[in-house]
Amino acid sequence: MIIRNREQSSVINTRHGSEIRPLIDRTSSPITQCSLAEETLPPGHSVTPHHHRQIEEVYYVVSGRGVMTVGREQHEVGPGDAIFIPRLHRHTLKNTGDEPMRLLLVCGPAFFYEDEILEDESSI
Repeated sequence: MIIRNREQSSVINTRHGSEIRPLIDRTSSPITQCSLAEETLPPGHSVTPHHHRQIEEVYYVVSGRGVMTVGREQHEVGPGDAIFIPRLHRHTLKNTGDEPMRLLLVCGPAFFYEDEILEDESSI
């Protein structure tokens, strides 16, 4: 059994100003089929538009408000919303609120950097 507390996780500072804490992933366990991370996205910041070749993702909003874009669709999201992002779909999330957004990120297969394809802001 592997149990990891968020305080045991290293903090990754992203290019778009958020903090990601990998909770259970390839770096902390032998897991390969899924992974779980926590992200904190500051007010006014946006996740860099990107897509994945292999990974499907679920963003779960724990707190805060924003606008999620997947492909050409945009929707306001808030606490309790789970957003499915199919592989190959461009996506981004903008924090439109006054407080940090806290998110849980679930990936399958487990996240790996080589699968993340960054895109230009104008492509979304």
